Amino acid sequence: MEQRSMTALMCAYIRAYHAKNHSVCVFRDPLAERLLSEEEYEGISGHLAHGIRFFEPDFAGSREAALRRIVDGELAPSPLARAAYAEAVLENECRLGARQVLLPGAGYDTFAFRQPDWARGLEIFELDHPATADDRCRRLARAGIDYPANAHLLRTELAGDAWTAALADAGFDPAKRTVCAMLGLVYYLDKPAFARMLGSLGAILADGSALVFDYPDEDARRDAESASGRRIRLAEGAGETMAAEYGYAEMERLLEGAGFRIYEHLTPQEIEKRFFAAYNRESPGHPMCAPPHVRLCLAVRKRS
Repeated sequence: MEQRSMTALMCAYIRAYHAKNHSVCVFRDPLAERLLSEEEYEGISGHLAHGIRFFEPDFAGSREAALRRIVDGELAPSPLARAAYAEAVLENECRLGARQVLLPGAGYDTFAFRQPDWARGLEIFELDHPATADDRCRRLARAGIDYPANAHLLRTELAGDAWTAALADAGFDPAKRTVCAMLGLVYYLDKPAFARMLGSLGAILADGSALVFDYPDEDARRDAESASGRRIRLAEGAGETMAAEYGYAEMERLLEGAGFRIYEHLTPQEIEKRFFAAYNRESPGHPMCAPPHVRLCLAVRKRS
């Protein structure tokens, strides 16, 4: 991770493609396209379309059909569903009293720049590796997008505990109810690193704070020919290897050990029903399916 995250950049492309090409969206991000130059967007599109035979060796069709098959059928469901879930949780928690947002591994997230009215009173803390953070800042500057006063970008390693000190220096208040969204991050932490991060979060998050994240189940790597398995191989090809998988009971133990209780846990069937039904009604010829080995989890910090 000494260079910008390529999977995070691909997620920005996916959000851009989805908003640009679909009238009914699983998750709409109108700013993602502005983070990519026209040349870069077209280059990624061409590269993906050219790789259609990785997914379908016998595919026959146009470049546009190949691109839609790859993005909608393989790459988009996971990042779109987790973003939709996280922002739904955030809105609900904000109405219940949350006053801070914590985004470890923020990547190219754009929430801070498209804040709805209900988010105006929040303080937003984004954490990421310096290379990815610097790259995003360059892209924002090129697009003419300024950081709002209530958002703080912290360039820090997520390994170890240095990030907690950076948060304190930036004004993070451990007494305020917080929503922490770790999207697409758990895959790349080994189990000891994930346990350490949960412990650190448990130590700094106020009672009632929410933790929302996605994670791979215990069969993700074993099912190599599933959509989840293919995405794992693609990420590994980009130098970002999935480090761990979890069963529900193991995840529950890890969370309880750090002071969190699972409030909601969504299976692929529940994810598909909640987030893809409207899109699939609009686009029956190109349906999206929830990744078979990805779970969405909402946990709440409980000190007693």
